Amino acid sequence: MKIVAVVACTSGIAHTYIAKEKLFSAATKKGHRIKIETQGTIGIENELTNEDIKEADIVILATDIQTIGNERFIDKKKIKVPTNIAVKAASQLIEKLEKEYIKEE
Repeated sequence: MKIVAVVACTSGIAHTYIAKEKLFSAATKKGHRIKIETQGTIGIENELTNEDIKEADIVILATDIQTIGNERFIDKKKIKVPTNIAVKAASQLIEKLEKEYIKEE
């Protein structure tokens, strides 16, 4: 599965980067490709490209605040969760996505 994500917490520092690392680790351990954009106090980092979004099977919005650029995902399957879900239960989140979005072959 190809995943793109946007992560942003209220302060734009700690939980943003912890959630990014947890999501990356959980997805790659399960063999998925993931690219994660962060939006925080220092701006946007690792900005998703149009190609990244086009190729994605699912978009994860792990955010506690309003993020910018969400119109990019208008035609994509998305799931929105608070950052604490990404921090505390990233593996379970990826497993849920596998069950809901990976087609049986």
